[in-house]
Amino acid sequence: MSQPIIETATVRLDADLGSTKDEVIRSLAGALVDAGRADDLDALVSDLMAREGKAATGMKGGIAIPHCKSEAVAEPSLGFARLDPPVDFGAKDGPADLVLMIGAPAGGGKEHLKILATLARNLVRSEFVDALRAAATPEDAVAVIQGVLTPAPDASSSSAPGSTSAASTATTAAATSTAAATTTTTASGTGGGQPLRLVAVTACPTGIAHTYMAADSLDQEAARRGVELQVETQGSAGATPLDPAVIEAADAVIFATDVGVRDRGRFAGKPVVEYGVKKAIDSPARVLDEALAAAGDPDAKRVSAASGSGDSSTGGSGSDEHWARGLQRAVMTGVSYMIPFVAAGGLLLALGFLFAGYDVAFVWQEVATGFTLTDLPGQVWYLDGEIVSAGTAGAEMLTHAGLRLYIGAVLFAIGQAAMGFMIAVLSGYIAYGLADRPGIAPGFVGGALSATLGAGFIGALVTGILAGYLVRWMTTWKTPRWLSGLMPVVLIPLLGSLAIGLLMFLLLGRPLASLTSAMESWLGGMSGSSVILLGIILGLMMCFDLGGPVNKAAYTFATAGLVADNPASLRIMAAVMAAGMVPPLAMGLATVVRKRLFTEVEQENGRAAFLLGASFITEGAIPFAAADPVRVIPSMMAGGAVTGALIMAFSVESYAPHGGLFVVFAINPVWGYLVAILAGMLVSTTAVVLAKSARRDPAPVAAPAPATVAA
Repeated sequence: MSQPIIETATVRLDADLGSTKDEVIRSLAGALVDAGRADDLDALVSDLMAREGKAATGMKGGIAIPHCKSEAVAEPSLGFARLDPPVDFGAKDGPADLVLMIGAPAGGGKEHLKILATLARNLVRSEFVDALRAAATPEDAVAVIQGVLTPAPDASSSSAPGSTSAASTATTAAATSTAAATTTTTASGTGGGQPLRLVAVTACPTGIAHTYMAADSLDQEAARRGVELQVETQGSAGATPLDPAVIEAADAVIFATDVGVRDRGRFAGKPVVEYGVKKAIDSPARVLDEALAAAGDPDAKRVSAASGSGDSSTGGSGSDEHWARGLQRAVMTGVSYMIPFVAAGGLLLALGFLFAGYDVAFVWQEVATGFTLTDLPGQVWYLDGEIVSAGTAGAEMLTHAGLRLYIGAVLFAIGQAAMGFMIAVLSGYIAYGLADRPGIAPGFVGGALSATLGAGFIGALVTGILAGYLVRWMTTWKTPRWLSGLMPVVLIPLLGSLAIGLLMFLLLGRPLASLTSAMESWLGGMSGSSVILLGIILGLMMCFDLGGPVNKAAYTFATAGLVADNPASLRIMAAVMAAGMVPPLAMGLATVVRKRLFTEVEQENGRAAFLLGASFITEGAIPFAAADPVRVIPSMMAGGAVTGALIMAFSVESYAPHGGLFVVFAINPVWGYLVAILAGMLVSTTAVVLAKSARRDPAPVAAPAPATVAA
């Protein structure tokens, strides 16, 4: 590197940098900018706070490690503060007095990140942390940090060639070797004197700090117990995959990750325990206890035989995830895979309407397949969804003809094809979320049958969940070794698809279809106050968690109606889309009309929120809600309820499932759509401004957001 990662100008000892982590982060980021290590304070703070929004960076023991990759950072940099008083960074055991803020260039090479990773790994070493707390001057603090980044030659030479620990922990591992030898028999759980062998994978969202700290925390605990452990760190500094022979010889697997495990199928059949990455940092003893217990338990949870990148565990307990949380996550997985089909298909349908008029929906198939670019349709008449001769009694003439009609019909046909996958994709990927790849085929079959039998969205939910749990159970079957290879690719898809198919045809299909039909009839018959109440409920749901499970449930309900071709669903779709636009638009407006209530970072987010809101991306309001949920979320819900009610009152219809203001050509009437959005936007803006003003401190500078940010 051109200069050391830290210098005295970026160190603050026994300093009062504010009462919230926002203030501390801004102060340390300012130190990096003043030292010439970063060139844009607001951009750097925004990137750091975005990382905070993913998961709190406070650690056990009074340490915090805010970190990010940012275009504003010129070279790998570190800001260090010893705080007095300490500040809450979200750790369960209390506020942090040691803050190490890591900034890495967005496009930097992996060597930069390896340096930062080495520093992060040392934060689990008590001697390193004690030295930071004892530093008398900034020069002392810099020397302590540089000492672990560039250790003396004799320190690094103590690492054995085959060591699985990082250089920064070689000394610790060597120091515990004697203790390890004395505890080998105990850790093995057998009388053979061979230690149990574990492998682990650690990974966090950014892959800079927590990934490596979790690895070293587990390494040190394993060395203390005499357990053989090898860790694969899937971080930004790169990952060296574990040797297949090492995995084969392992007695159990630890997944300490906040993101998916790459190539998870390598660990198929191994007992597994799974936790978030912070659990491995804060409670390595508990994680190892569970791994050692799983290694000797024939009924332990195992990685499935055809694991992909998802959650593929099967069997009994062993993870801290409640079954309800796992089910919710699986349903959200299905919804997330379904939405691209809905968005693409719905927008193509809307474009078809734009080119050929709304009546193309009656004859699109005949026009798209019966004509070509060299044989364009002329004036077309239709009756009961079929093309008829001019003059036929009761026939109506299409709005457009020629190339415009043909292109519109083709776009509509492509959109219909994309939308036709929606039910099967939803069911298939719910099953995938529960049972990984073996669940896909039975799930898709169940979804396709739901569409065929008229069970629709409800059928997709039921078949996806049933297929997922059925396949998860099937992967626990004890089969002969010669049969194991056929299970994930032949027997499980065959038996699972057969079971789900029989259940749909013989037992569930007709009741679910009747339920779906009854719901559609109920929606179609709603009028007056009842339909306005539905609009209020949908508006509240869209703004409750701003893109979370409740929001997605409302959106999926609306899009399911579009597939069913239910006229009432057009109003539901309009209510959902309009209400979902309100939160980011309202927060953007609030940052304009009352700037003093918001920090500079929030004001910058507000400018971006206008475009996000106009595009129907409700998540644009999340930074505001994460920082101040008590005042922001109720305010957004109030505006969403108003918008939903007005959409229903004005009988606004949306033929597009996505696009916001950019698909007004597919909205009818446009004036009602715009008035409803504007009214909700004003209500939410007024409510959030009043809420923030009522509890605002009298200081002339806007109070920063509260310290606690939801993970």
